[in-house]
Amino acid sequence: MNKNYSFVIFFLLFPFLCLFSQQEKGISGSENWLSIWTEFNSSAIQYPEPTQILSGIINKDTKLYKKDTYLLLGDVFVTDCATLSIEPGTVILGDYKSKASLIISNGSLIIAEGTQTDPIVFTSNRDIKKKGDWGGIFILGDAPINKLKEESELEYGLNFSSTGMIQYGGNNEENYSGVLKYVRIEYSGKRTKNYGYLSGLTLAGVGSETVLENIMISYCQGSSFQVLGGNTKLYQLVSYRSKRNDFIFNYGAQALLTNSLAIKSPYHTSSGGASSIYLASYKEKEEIDPSKKGTNLQAENLTLMVLSDDLVADIKVGLVHEAMYVKEGASFSMKKSIFSGFNPAVKLHNDILINNENLSNMRFSNMYFNNCQGNIFTENEPNNEDLENWYGNSAFANVYSQGLDTETFIDVKNLDNPDFRLRINKIIAITLPED
Repeated sequence: MNKNYSFVIFFLLFPFLCLFSQQEKGISGSENWLSIWTEFNSSAIQYPEPTQILSGIINKDTKLYKKDTYLLLGDVFVTDCATLSIEPGTVILGDYKSKASLIISNGSLIIAEGTQTDPIVFTSNRDIKKKGDWGGIFILGDAPINKLKEESELEYGLNFSSTGMIQYGGNNEENYSGVLKYVRIEYSGKRTKNYGYLSGLTLAGVGSETVLENIMISYCQGSSFQVLGGNTKLYQLVSYRSKRNDFIFNYGAQALLTNSLAIKSPYHTSSGGASSIYLASYKEKEEIDPSKKGTNLQAENLTLMVLSDDLVADIKVGLVHEAMYVKEGASFSMKKSIFSGFNPAVKLHNDILINNENLSNMRFSNMYFNNCQGNIFTENEPNNEDLENWYGNSAFANVYSQGLDTETFIDVKNLDNPDFRLRINKIIAITLPED
């Protein structure tokens, strides 16, 4: 191809390429990264009967193989600095009767590194699977938390023999607790007698060297992802039809969440309401050290959406709630993300004073608020004029729209191979033939 001709084409395309880079919002990528490894119709899949049992305490290095199917029986702890390695394509069935859970104790490792074509699957052992069939996965590290004591203990009624098995927290921001990559967690979130519902994946005091990528949690009776303190980097996570929150960040969590997706369904959500993102720094103010960092979330390229056949009707009868709930003491920066179909988009706890200092710690920029019944409110306060004026400032470049899902996203109806990327940003790259 003539070099001058190439330069002219580049010159003509450059403004459009710049526009694309500026406008790209929601989950992104030149390819649909949800392809192959995710599963949105998991109830139809039947797995082989278990050939191996995992139970009690794993206190030496252990590897799980694809050729076997494993039954997770009761609360299974990996302790004493042992490493649990899981081969790509391995299936682990959480036992319904014993409400099984897997706990990686502080100092031990899990290496669950699946592939796009061979993901690792944790699911229920019941023929007809339901939310809350089994517990979930807990990973405990020694990264900082903001409680009064440097270390804390999980309080979820787990069957442990020593407190060291459930302790987390410390001062190691770069804590390495292993790898979770191309992993699916299905039908978890059992209900406990005294501690409510478990989450699909709980990260407690987990640090920045832990690899957490391409993890899908679906049909969870509790919340999908729960981050307690720590310093986590979370990439390409998916939460689908969880009963409660999709993402919880609490106890001084310092988290980076990018290119991730959460899909709520009105008929799969708790009647008491559930947010896609729940941000807090504590449950009780007296339990934390105010000199330590509060929870901070840095988020970019998220798509949070309500998938409904009749959104107006579902909002009217109270089945749809906010995308993001923020409590006092938490801060965030949310960029280039989509909130679609919520009621409203954001709620701030009424203890948060609306002033310049607090608003500067709660930043929305280059956002796409679509089809939301109201945008940003203080809880129980119908007048949101100050918040609308602040976040509506052109300097933040936030966009407000009322588009249908089919017009907004590439393909949300085909759950065999969905594509939740933003339709208006779809650019087809072509290669011009050489002369």
